[in-house]
Amino acid sequence: MSSETIALTLASIGLLGLCCQWVAWHFKLPAILFLLLTGLLVGPFFGVIQPQHTLGELYFPFISLAVAVILFEGSLTLNFKQIRGTSKSVWSIVTLGAIISWAITSTATHYLLGFDWALALLFGSLTVVTGPTVIVPLLRTVRPSSKLSNILRWEGILIDPLGALFVVMVYEFIVSQSQVNSLIVFGLILIIGFAFGIAAGALVATMMRRHWLPEYLQPFAVLVILLGVFTGSNFLEHESGLLTVTVMGVWLANVKDVNISHILHFKENLTILFISGLFIFLAASVELSDFEQLGVSALLLFALIQLVSRPVSIFLSTLKSSLVLKEKAFLAWVAPRGIVAAAVSSLFALKLTQLQVENANLLVPLIFMVIIGTVVLQSATARPIARWLGVAEPSPRGFLIVGANDVARTIGSAIKTYDCRVLMSDTNWDYVSKARMAGFESYYGNPTSSHADEHLDLIGIGQVIAVTPDHHLNAMAGVHFSHEFGARKVFSLQQKKSQDTLDKLSHNGEHSYSLWLGGTIGYKQIASLISQGAEVKHTPISDAFTFEDYQLQYQSSIVVPLFVVSETQRIHLITQPASFKPESGEVMVALIKNESS
Repeated sequence: MSSETIALTLASIGLLGLCCQWVAWHFKLPAILFLLLTGLLVGPFFGVIQPQHTLGELYFPFISLAVAVILFEGSLTLNFKQIRGTSKSVWSIVTLGAIISWAITSTATHYLLGFDWALALLFGSLTVVTGPTVIVPLLRTVRPSSKLSNILRWEGILIDPLGALFVVMVYEFIVSQSQVNSLIVFGLILIIGFAFGIAAGALVATMMRRHWLPEYLQPFAVLVILLGVFTGSNFLEHESGLLTVTVMGVWLANVKDVNISHILHFKENLTILFISGLFIFLAASVELSDFEQLGVSALLLFALIQLVSRPVSIFLSTLKSSLVLKEKAFLAWVAPRGIVAAAVSSLFALKLTQLQVENANLLVPLIFMVIIGTVVLQSATARPIARWLGVAEPSPRGFLIVGANDVARTIGSAIKTYDCRVLMSDTNWDYVSKARMAGFESYYGNPTSSHADEHLDLIGIGQVIAVTPDHHLNAMAGVHFSHEFGARKVFSLQQKKSQDTLDKLSHNGEHSYSLWLGGTIGYKQIASLISQGAEVKHTPISDAFTFEDYQLQYQSSIVVPLFVVSETQRIHLITQPASFKPESGEVMVALIKNESS
């Protein structure tokens, strides 16, 4: 194959990956679904792309390094401080529940498909991992109750790195059994994996803490060290590299006095690139004969995973919880498998095939079938099931406020008066810290980042307000969230400088959003009023005290109308301050500064 053809193939895969990511974003579904389906179409079905022929000897190293980066990315999310408050139900599901599910699935795989016990146990361990990349999009579409959403979301966050570590350990044990003195080999893998992982994590932490490198070089340095310790570990002891990078990520996620936020942002873009290319490559490498070889037994196994393994694990692991039967039934249905299962299974299948392990070539198509089956089935049925069980959340009333500054906290306090959830997001740690001290939920980071897509808890959030001093960020947040919430539910606080500016900011179609207060007043004016002692006042409008009376009472004051609250306690932000008129029974909420003060 010529170099031009190889370059064209790689470029085509990049374009296909981009299209898959966009379609997933547009339809609010996990990207892995479209990546795998696209890979199957261009690979085994139409034969357009043949990855092993294209990459040649580089195919296996590419898969290995990509999986190493993905595992490192997943382990970076395991921050023990953030999960201390996680409910006992979640911990029970990701520990006892995962073990039960592993045992049932492994046993079924052994007897239904004839896999030997080692391969069956490996497959069982792969199927316990869900992950936020598949759970979060599904939850946003299904909108179950906040309790169930939090349980499923935290299960995905925890089981992603913990499950990956568990899968790697099972695999390392299986590989060590194929060698003489297997216990010694397994012990060496553990020693090198943990020693190198901790040492690499400590080195990176020290490097960042002491500023040995400028900030813009730190992400690159982390990537180089990651790939270095991965290959170095494998050189010292075969197959120890995956354990090393996983331990390194967990160490970095929990080290003190080190800010890894810019590392997280860098690895987000890198991981998207690797995931987009990797899964198309992996799916394109599958042979149709492998699917045919699985036969009806694979379908029976899928049904058992969906209808027996997950339900039994949920009901047994939540016996002592406060969850009611309907809630347990919903948790038992929802568990889509995702990125870790696909990536790790493909790498393991390649290595086990080299070791001539029987049926190792069936591991990838079997995992792909489980991933595609669970994502499609549960995406299509979870919302109707949630409604039928009565665990679907009503129309969300909460607010995401982009910004945690003085203006944001003042507005957030006014909204919380009406028993609405308020979540704040900011990249300024001082603002986030003040918001947390004031009792607000908060997310430290860019709310439009891919990290936020996975970890920003938008359960119960129905409206978005962007109130930062940066009108470009406000506009970007407006565009970002308008797709999910709609133009009438996303508001940006920024002044309308001219009609041309308004035309640029008021996007048409699906990406439009609303200018809060009609663009007549901006962040600086509101911040100035607050600093001068202006207060938020809540005034009921009635037949006895009309809006005209309200205007008369505050005619000598500066009044900035913020929102009105209906009789049903629904909050409506004001976009036309010059023409709006609250009705009797509504509450007028405004920022008011007396001229004398």
